[in-house]
Amino acid sequence: MAAFRYEIVKDPRISQENRLPAHSDHRFFRGEVTEGESDARLDLNGTWKFAYAPTYEAAIPGFFENEFDVSGWDDIPVPAHIQMHGYDTPAYVNVQYPWDGRDAIEPGEIPARSNPTASYVRFFEVPEWMAGKRIILSFQGVESGFALWVNGSYIGYSEDSFTPSEFDVTDVLHEGKNRLAVQVFKWTAGSWCEDQDFYRFSGIFRDVFLYAEPDVHVRDLRIRTLLDDDYRDVVLALDLKASAEGRAQTYLFDGERTIFSETRELGRESSYTFDVENPEKWSAECPRLYDLRIEVFGGDCERTETVVEKVGFRRFEMKDTMMHLNGKRIVFKGVNRHEFSPQSGRVLTEEITRKDIITMKRHNINAIRTSHYPNQTHLYRLCDEYGLYVIDETNLETHGSWDAMFSLGKDISFAVPGDREEFLEMVLDRARNMLERDKNHPCILIWSCGNESFGGKDIYEMSQLLRRMDGTRLVHYEGVFHDRRYNDTSDMESTMYVPVAEIKEYLKEHRDKPYINCEYTHAMGNSCGAMHKYTDLTEEEPLFQGGFIWDYIDQCIEMKDRNGVTFFGYGGDCGERPTDFSFSGNGIAYGCSREPSPKMQEVKYNYQNIRVMFSSSEEVLPDGKAMTFTVINKNLFVNTDQYTCLVTLAKDGRETETVSGAVSVEPLSQGTFPVPVKIPDEPGEYTLTVSFRLKEDTLWAGAGHEVAYGQTVIDRTVPLANTSPKPEVVVGWQNVGVYGEDFEILFSKLHGGLVSYRYKGREMIKRSPRPNFWRSLTDNDTANLLPFRAGQWRSAGMYATTKGGHGGWTVSFEAKETENSVIVSYGYRLPTIPETECLLSYEVFGDGEVCVTQKMPPSGEVGELPEFSTLFVMDAAYDHLKWYGLGPDETYMDRCHAKLGIYSNQVADNMAKYLVPQESGNKMGVRWAEVTDEKGYGLLFRAGGLQFSALPWSPQQIDAATHPNELPPVLDTYVRVGVQMGVGGDDTWGALVHPEYRLDNTKEMEIRFSFKGISSEE
Repeated sequence: MAAFRYEIVKDPRISQENRLPAHSDHRFFRGEVTEGESDARLDLNGTWKFAYAPTYEAAIPGFFENEFDVSGWDDIPVPAHIQMHGYDTPAYVNVQYPWDGRDAIEPGEIPARSNPTASYVRFFEVPEWMAGKRIILSFQGVESGFALWVNGSYIGYSEDSFTPSEFDVTDVLHEGKNRLAVQVFKWTAGSWCEDQDFYRFSGIFRDVFLYAEPDVHVRDLRIRTLLDDDYRDVVLALDLKASAEGRAQTYLFDGERTIFSETRELGRESSYTFDVENPEKWSAECPRLYDLRIEVFGGDCERTETVVEKVGFRRFEMKDTMMHLNGKRIVFKGVNRHEFSPQSGRVLTEEITRKDIITMKRHNINAIRTSHYPNQTHLYRLCDEYGLYVIDETNLETHGSWDAMFSLGKDISFAVPGDREEFLEMVLDRARNMLERDKNHPCILIWSCGNESFGGKDIYEMSQLLRRMDGTRLVHYEGVFHDRRYNDTSDMESTMYVPVAEIKEYLKEHRDKPYINCEYTHAMGNSCGAMHKYTDLTEEEPLFQGGFIWDYIDQCIEMKDRNGVTFFGYGGDCGERPTDFSFSGNGIAYGCSREPSPKMQEVKYNYQNIRVMFSSSEEVLPDGKAMTFTVINKNLFVNTDQYTCLVTLAKDGRETETVSGAVSVEPLSQGTFPVPVKIPDEPGEYTLTVSFRLKEDTLWAGAGHEVAYGQTVIDRTVPLANTSPKPEVVVGWQNVGVYGEDFEILFSKLHGGLVSYRYKGREMIKRSPRPNFWRSLTDNDTANLLPFRAGQWRSAGMYATTKGGHGGWTVSFEAKETENSVIVSYGYRLPTIPETECLLSYEVFGDGEVCVTQKMPPSGEVGELPEFSTLFVMDAAYDHLKWYGLGPDETYMDRCHAKLGIYSNQVADNMAKYLVPQESGNKMGVRWAEVTDEKGYGLLFRAGGLQFSALPWSPQQIDAATHPNELPPVLDTYVRVGVQMGVGGDDTWGALVHPEYRLDNTKEMEIRFSFKGISSEE
């Protein structure tokens, strides 16, 4: 066999040497069938000997020779990325290529200054039971290309980081110790096609194993389930490729029940069909799987192996220019998902993947796009089992090349792969590898030709290849949006981050294809605002069939700062340049823990398959009409009677009655039902909640888990005037004191503000409350240049003053007494807005309640107003929060699908674990909130439906930190009561918060609320 030539690493026309053809990922056993991996495998994971070099030229020559001593080399685990074990540097970039500005190279060339090269050696013995068999060495994933030697002989080369590479090593193995040597190159010509928005790693990062083929072995299995046009009966079609002739005994089981058992002759290539009468169909709602078993026999009638696979009967097709599953129009309620862990990069265990899938199912996510490469095979098995639709995506992205094509003024011929002949076989190889491995998974509905690689002939040819190889699925590619020369590349129109209004306009004229957003509602930091507009559109426009959130989990790396404090770093924190910094953090799940972030609350509501609508509360009494609720069942296959329906009545946030039962609404239907509880006549605010919950335990949640809800409020509150006795007022030279039972308040004329509020001898405030016009910046705010447009409001709040006149000593102060209260008012001059004055008034009653009014004249000419609130500073000891409002997670004007109720947490809990500290913890629709210490002393705020926030840091302190470990020690609790704009989320590179979710400061702004001291004794 010829020697390895490094030149092939630089040649885009060569993506493999001596690699075996790709095949299905079915399991086979030589003995007893188990739930685990094949007993025909020898696991080669573990500790390998390792040497690192910054370039190929610096790598140790001849290390693969049998005589070369590696005993002094380092040890490294396999699977792993070398960058997560101290070699080279983890590097995050989005669009730009990581070598840009360091190596001036053209597409197909590779960096000369740096191409980290990893040399691995592992020793193993071939077990006795493998003797005399054909033995295959399998690498499930290696970034980005590698050369292989066994016992000093060059075996082959392979690229395509994310699909298996297998080699026949039978003839070079021997008894005793065998030497396996691998050299891995971080950059190859194929790296031009791996410009995904992710961390750049290298190394052997997926499993490595040997397996032995029995004498008669099924090398490839293709399963097709051909449903009839009534979606009832099925022809199960099996195509097998075998190593030799024999016989196959084929079984299909439904649990313990045998559906069929037939023996057929097995040739080198065989096709079988079996009629299956009305099996249960597979869908994400009902992921019904059957067990296929093929017992293979040789010429001597001895069984050589048992092949096992799961079968899901389903039919996915285009009907009436819409995508249908089992005859029903499908809506993708999806998410893009990178394989990523902060401790191990793209090395994920099955347990981690299972946790992700369980979290998705619990939050009504029904689809995954494998952005932007094939995942480990266990993902697809879990999606089959748990029920998630999958767009399986080819390992292809060249965003940096076509982005540069425009910025450099290049013509269309510059695109990669574009129309380049030298890249054609590379991209076809990647598509072929993906399809052959993954073709038997019912969860995969769509093959994707990759991501953000412009257009052109090469990708069109890839789409045609996928169609020829598999006529049971559709083909997706978003890039035709940018290059219409090959519009038939994609079976559906697919875009990223296009606003709903533009989608509607497009579909007015173009009705020939369905439409999806393969990426939308960009979830970077505090985001996902106005997501409901997209999910609403799936119900308004049949051709719009949903989308995939970008993305599922933050890409971050667990690190320690110079003080030994653990934090989770993002792009640039490992010292890499170029980088795209915090743009690696776009997840609806926290990267640090894989737990849901507060954004998931909105996702779960918008993605729920059952909608509840209530009749008007005016229909309830006095004319005897019963209030009703309408259930709209958006499930394709599941009746709502599969769930327990709970109807709960609460008064002022406290539950008073719950009725449990079943509500039957057929799939894709609706029904109206009387509310089974009576709304009392007594004054109060009544909340009626209809909740659908699992009746029984499932794989992904226990009985009682809520899958959908609807809620309405019947407001019968009667406003009550404060009738407490008038407080005592003491007017001093520089201060005005107000006194009553258990409280003392001091207003300063000298310092211009409320300087003390004591309740039962305890001081409740540390600094004077003041007008606030700023919230800490979200990632979306920073990206759309909000600080540039609205930065004057930050200074306006920080440096607002009540002082004026000569020398700045005169305070804008007014105090007046009423029949049962005293009103103290301050006028705040705003430094950056000299013509505007903000009035802050306090009306104090005899029970210690202080009613606050804050007013400001129209200020639209100044610019957007991020927030209009009153800011209180309390001591950090007041760290308990309880509120009656929307919750339990944070809510905003454009992200407020949450239940009205009474909730509690620690003040620190309201600081979300976003990679970059930013605005967090806001509560919408707050009726009241208590901020107390551990003994129950504190302040009760009656917010009257305003927004409320309690955090351990001020907006300015949060703005100053780029990582959570940079936040200062907690000394205070910052309370803000008022209103703030939404968070946005269409994208994080310029999209504004939608107009209806901004503050309209072209009109007078006014907020009213109250606060009062409380204690545990009350």
